[in-house]
Amino acid sequence: MLTADEADGDFEVRGYVNGELVQHGNTSTLVFGPARLLSYISHFTTLRPGDLVLTGTPGGVGMGMTPPRFLNDGDVLTTEIDGIGRLENNFRIHAPVPAIA
Repeated sequence: MLTADEADGDFEVRGYVNGELVQHGNTSTLVFGPARLLSYISHFTTLRPGDLVLTGTPGGVGMGMTPPRFLNDGDVLTTEIDGIGRLENNFRIHAPVPAIA
């Protein structure tokens, strides 16, 4: 967590799949900076410590790769933002559950 005075809008953002860097960007390229986004969102919802605000993604999404690359069962997706932290997700594909008649 960081305070408003620490959120200067200039953070390096990186995305990894299984430890391989696939995305890199900076929050300074956002159309609306973090302070403006948080101010806007707080007009219609209460933001609490630990809440995540998703703003999109830097270039490097799998669909745009040649050939396209998609996450597979067991892949580890890691996102990190300098000065804020790191989030790691283990990707799992589950078989669809049949509908109950």
